[in-house]
Amino acid sequence: MRLVRLNVHPLKSAAIRPVEAAHVLARGLADDRSWMLVGPDSRLVSAREVPALMRVVADTPTTDPTVSSALRLRAAGHADLDVSLPEGREMPVHLFSLDLPATPAGPGADAWLRDVLGVDVRLVWCHDPTRRRLQPGFSSPGDHTAFADSFPVTVASLASLRRLHDWMLERAMEGGEEPPEPLPIERFRANLVVDGDEPFAEDHWGEIRVGEVRFRLAKPVGRCVMATLDPATLRTAKEPTRTLARHRLVDGKTLFAAHLVPLTEGRIRVGDEVTAG
Repeated sequence: MRLVRLNVHPLKSAAIRPVEAAHVLARGLADDRSWMLVGPDSRLVSAREVPALMRVVADTPTTDPTVSSALRLRAAGHADLDVSLPEGREMPVHLFSLDLPATPAGPGADAWLRDVLGVDVRLVWCHDPTRRRLQPGFSSPGDHTAFADSFPVTVASLASLRRLHDWMLERAMEGGEEPPEPLPIERFRANLVVDGDEPFAEDHWGEIRVGEVRFRLAKPVGRCVMATLDPATLRTAKEPTRTLARHRLVDGKTLFAAHLVPLTEGRIRVGDEVTAG
């Protein structure tokens, strides 16, 4: 197997930032999901509620070496905004059922995002990922991450995606529908994309090594509505959830890709060999 794509998401639910190399830390890829938006109730606001967030481009020096601030925000029709690393008092925020500490970015960033998205939001930064604990039963003491949904890293397989597309074709033919276009792997917003193994071999991995960095498989990813959202049109559709529900439904969840926890730290690059065991 090889690592064929590598993605960082500095702002949760914003545009995917592909990179050629990334530093793996205990918390996940450097700068991945370090920032997020919350509403007036301090609860997560994601592309599930505001699909236009997917068109906001958030970069850090990790994803774009030309960035000189902690975070740069871009959106069509708006001037770029440079955001400094927040230094104010932390505030409690809510990520699903979790209560987490975060530092607000300030009124300038909030106003820019409200203007772009048309909703009342605040930008916050995860100043201490070590205070975020992971799901009991699938993690070890000390495992942590920032604002990812569940675990520090996700991995998806192109072989599994090809099998999913075959299933989608079969389903369309059964219903007399037009053959669907292949889904891009970006629909699943994985950090690591690999190719070269059997479809859904990731279900049976215990550990994988990417270059010299080791990861432990935590659990499969239960997909949410985000996978049905086309980032180009911002419209939702039945796929891939409809087909995954036929072939990959376990305990009421449709599964695609896998959650990982880093066991070691280091640099990984597109093209690295990937071994599983």
